Amino acid sequence: MTNRKDEHIKYALNYQSPHNSFDDVELIHSSLPDYDLADIDLSTHFAGIDFPYPFYINAMTGGSEKAKAINYKLAQVAEACDILFITGSYSVALTNSADDSFKVKKEFPNLRFATNLGLDKPYSKGLKAVEDLSPLVLQLHVNVMQELLMPEGERTFKHWKDHLREYANDFPVPVILKEVGFGMDAKTIAFAAQLGIKTVDISGRGGTSFAYIENQRGGNRPYLNEWGQTTVQTLLNSQHLVEEVEILASGGIRNPLDMIKAMVLGARAVGLSRTVLELVETHSIKHVISIIEGWKEDLRIIMCALNKRTIAELNTVDYLLHGDLKQTTKKN
Repeated sequence: MTNRKDEHIKYALNYQSPHNSFDDVELIHSSLPDYDLADIDLSTHFAGIDFPYPFYINAMTGGSEKAKAINYKLAQVAEACDILFITGSYSVALTNSADDSFKVKKEFPNLRFATNLGLDKPYSKGLKAVEDLSPLVLQLHVNVMQELLMPEGERTFKHWKDHLREYANDFPVPVILKEVGFGMDAKTIAFAAQLGIKTVDISGRGGTSFAYIENQRGGNRPYLNEWGQTTVQTLLNSQHLVEEVEILASGGIRNPLDMIKAMVLGARAVGLSRTVLELVETHSIKHVISIIEGWKEDLRIIMCALNKRTIAELNTVDYLLHGDLKQTTKKN
């Protein structure tokens, strides 16, 4: 029988989103910057932690030999580039003590490491994940549509809010609430913030579509492949909440320009999944490290051209919206 995690990897690499909302965002540059390139500061802060760079490798996989090999490559890249690496859902290892596909920290002791768990798992399972892996952060994912489309997926959801309430109350490491590519709605963000969740990853449509993946695995509802809100639309919908909760953005981030656009729209940092997965599956680790180091320089170049010295200043950049986003209130 084919491993479900391996099928996810296969179809994630096959999928090409028909539209990326970042292409409909135009940034207004500055012709007379106040800063030199060397003045640009890429550091950011979220989940109670200072990070030297405003992007991270987001949760993708684990739970099979192929996934283990990918996680080790991703961890090697992340440690070399000094960026955060978040594994895929640890849930499979909670039922299989022999699974070591997530335990990359022992090989890469200087790695900024975090892990992921579905919100269907109670507080006790989260504690077990922390005990096993000692992550900097626990990312809790919500994936309602994916679960509904999976034949083996969850069918009960009412307890998720109770679980979130427990995780928000005195958990031993910072918690990030994360969507999985459908875009987190503003009401959910506000509810989480009221409970005490300080950081959310809105993960919008435009990157990996788990609706598409589950339909490729045997589902028969292709009309739901583009379910959810795009990453840009989700960021626009949540801008009024940036003073209450730290917003992280993922979903269709392809390059440093997309990263900057996400941060202009309110994100503290951005997560990359498929983009990095494709890199480590098609290039040598040395070459991937070189590419990501280049991203850092590109971020500085774009910020200098926008006349912004820090990540926090990016949310004052003027921008225009095109395409379907023109229906959204625009900022000039």
